[in-house]
Order: sequence, then structure tokens, then C-alpha cells
Amino acid sequence: MNDEALLRYSRHILLPQIGIEGQARITGARALIIGAGGLGSPAALYLASAGIGTLVLADGDTVDLTNLQRQILHRTETIGQPKVTSGVATLAEINPHCHVVPLQERLAGARLEAEVAAADVVLDCCDNFATRHAVNRACVTLRKPLVSGAAVRFDGQVAVFDSRQENAPCYHCLFPEAEDVEEVRCATMGVFAPLVGIIGSLQAAEALKLLIGCGESLAGRLLLLDGLAMEWRSIAVPRDPQCSACGGVR
Repeated sequence: MNDEALLRYSRHILLPQIGIEGQARITGARALIIGAGGLGSPAALYLASAGIGTLVLADGDTVDLTNLQRQILHRTETIGQPKVTSGVATLAEINPHCHVVPLQERLAGARLEAEVAAADVVLDCCDNFATRHAVNRACVTLRKPLVSGAAVRFDGQVAVFDSRQENAPCYHCLFPEAEDVEEVRCATMGVFAPLVGIIGSLQAAEALKLLIGCGESLAGRLLLLDGLAMEWRSIAVPRDPQCSACGGVR
């Protein structure tokens, strides 16, 4: 780590739980963010500013005027551009030493598995159950830690699903995949702008803790935020031994 890096990350290095060794783990890591929208924006910004070595940003959408109310990775002048292209430009301004890999696609199948396999941590910042379950299955199969976030209206949630732990639940244990699940999206239900910033920042924090190996993660817990009352709740999430996603893997 050169003098510039020591200065740039000095406030991390001063923390005894991180230090030079922990910062080196961050700069040597590869994170995969699924979705460059409301949650992916703050998550990407904080991971890049923290010095993540490689940040893979996957999103097939383009920047729309309605995104700018909350998706802080994008700018008015990038309306119409792919979100990953807009994201690369913004992140380069934050930290030019962070290598950002833009994937303008909705990852699925073999492509999703390949990116999950290459990652040290995966952040689910998407807005649909089909992708969430696909990402979960890949993370379970490849034993990669998954940081999941969601936000709609004034309600947010974040959890960690770490299949490296023997008794840790997966996303499917908490939200079983079913055909009759109703999608609740901010495009139709609305979302309080700062809420996605809070949840996305928490996702970045949990991802960094996992990479550093410090503190206690949210594995086995679901953290819920009522943004109107500004109240937090933490709910224990047990592993389902009959889970079709992780039951037969471990």
C-alpha cells in the first residue's frame, strides 16, 4: 500500500478492527452488485470510496428522469445512458483506483453463476423476486455470502445470507419462492428517497464487515426499518432444513 493509499484510507486504518490488514482485504476484494438503482447506488458509492479492488456493477436498464429522486449514482446529464455507464463515470470521480466492471445485462443462468463464482461478496440490490431467488441459488451453490436489501414506500429491510456457515438460512428460507407472490415495486407503490440510501448503505457496511472479517454480521437476522416511525426491529431467521434451495446443499 503506497503513501497515497495510506492517506486515502487512513480513517479506516485508524480503526483497530480494520487496520492496514483489513484495508488490504478490502482493496484485494471483488464485489458483485446486482442492480444499479436506489439500493445499488449508495452501496456502490460506499464500496468504491472504501477502496474495494474490483466492483462489478450489473444492470440492464437505462437512466430515467424518475430515477433521479433517489438513485444518487446517476445525474441529469446521464438520462438515457445505461445505468452501468453512468455508474462507472460517477465512481471514477469518487475513487479512480477502484476497478469497475460494467455489465449492461440482467444476469441469469451461466453468466450469473460465473460472476457469483468470481466474487468475494454479492449484494442483491434488485427489485424483483425472480432475480433475488436466482442470485440466492447461485450464492448457496457456490457458498458466497449474500447481502440482501429491499425498500418500498417507507419500509426497508436488510439481511445477510452466508452459506459458508453451517446453520445459516438462505433467502429462500425466509421468502419461499412461489408463483402467487405479488411483486411490490417502487415504480407503482412509491418509495421515500432517503430510505434506499439508508438500506443501501447498510448493505455496503455488511459487505465490508464480511470482507474484513470484523464484528458480527446480520447472518440469521432480518433487520426491518419503519421509516415513518423511524423504528428498527431485528427478527431471528432460522434455517429451514426442508428448504429446496439450501436444504440439500450442506
